Amino acid sequence: MKVSSTDLPGVKLIEPKLFGDDRGFFMESWNARTFAAAGIDATFVQDNHSRSRRSVLRGLHYQIEHAQGKLVRCVAGEVFDVVVDLRRSSPTFGRSIGLTLSAQNQRMLWVPPGFAHGFLSVSEFADFLYKTTDYWYPEHERTLLWNDAALGIAWPLSGAPILAAKDAAGTPLAAAAVYN
Repeated sequence: MKVSSTDLPGVKLIEPKLFGDDRGFFMESWNARTFAAAGIDATFVQDNHSRSRRSVLRGLHYQIEHAQGKLVRCVAGEVFDVVVDLRRSSPTFGRSIGLTLSAQNQRMLWVPPGFAHGFLSVSEFADFLYKTTDYWYPEHERTLLWNDAALGIAWPLSGAPILAAKDAAGTPLAAAAVYN
């Protein structure tokens, strides 16, 4: 497995080793020992699976209390995945990264607590899996405005995205509850 740092401290790109032949492939998507050696020492309590059709944008979500670390990957289709640093004390506060996760590239992303996360389905459909280090608490969930100019995210859109009401009504960074 190859683990690479990103421009956001703590956020890591994970490229698992694939063992393939004419039958298909095998890969480890989680191994506590291997991930801990790479600096990801997490205990997961919940697994989530979403399916989105083309142009569905989910996020940018975070929990202001019970902050969640997330190990995310796309197992069918392709998404443009985005992470925003919401740690006010961080030198990268308010900065984001965006990268492609797909069934073809098998890449995963570790998003530690303290970040907002979202993605855009860029294929006909996308199945997205993520493990979390804390449970979902709807009363603590917050949504950062996906198209806030202050974030400068270059979403690969051709037209308007398909949004849930809570995502369309997200809060701009300047008014958002953030971490210390």
